[in-house]
Amino acid sequence: MNSSRPYLIRALYEWIVDNDCTPHILVNAEYPAVQVPQGFANDGQIVLNISPSAVRHLHMDNDAVSFEGRFGGVPHSLYVPVAAVMGIYARENGQGMVFDLEPAVDDDEDLDVEDDMPPPDDEPPRPSGRPSLKVVK
Repeated sequence: MNSSRPYLIRALYEWIVDNDCTPHILVNAEYPAVQVPQGFANDGQIVLNISPSAVRHLHMDNDAVSFEGRFGGVPHSLYVPVAAVMGIYARENGQGMVFDLEPAVDDDEDLDVEDDMPPPDDEPPRPSGRPSLKVVK
């Protein structure tokens, strides 16, 4: 199943703008492939104003948030993978959502391989007809 994070980011962005508030995102500036002006990051994090009046060419899809913005009067192209977005909120009242940290994923790593493998033999069989959950790390 796809991550819900990009859908929640887009929905909360729209909700914040529709309520005449200023959407900000909290970004892990040290996450791989993040392109933000590092001189403005604090403790590996940066808060970005992504309101329509503050940015140009805002694009949010299931992979990343990208746009053009100005820092200290200098234009920058920013690229933030969705997994690097730690939260989105309205500046005026702080309403929004904070997300769990996601570990960086290697591009070479194929995560679907484990899905095709049968469960290990040391795990007892589950009774059919009754759902069960387990913690996956």
